[in-house]
Amino acid sequence: MSHTIRNKTKLVSRVRRLKGQLDAVERALDDEAACGAVLQLLASIRGALNGLTGEVMEDHLREHILAAETESDRQHAVDELSAVLKTYVK
Repeated sequence: MSHTIRNKTKLVSRVRRLKGQLDAVERALDDEAACGAVLQLLASIRGALNGLTGEVMEDHLREHILAAETESDRQHAVDELSAVLKTYVK
């Protein structure tokens, strides 16, 4: 069983909180809130998204790299994570 399936409830809950934060940005813009307030909301979203990304990456490392059954599985997991990291750090 994949770690994203095992942790599905917790991960989906975090995604739903992110959606709520995005909705708050939309409301702030509709209400013509001060740019500082909007920036603070955006910073909170970025922090929450980074936390979620870090959690999924850590679980990926533990399950698919450290606990890989074969060297081929391990290499595939490293390649996957490497591709994601290249995109993530752009």
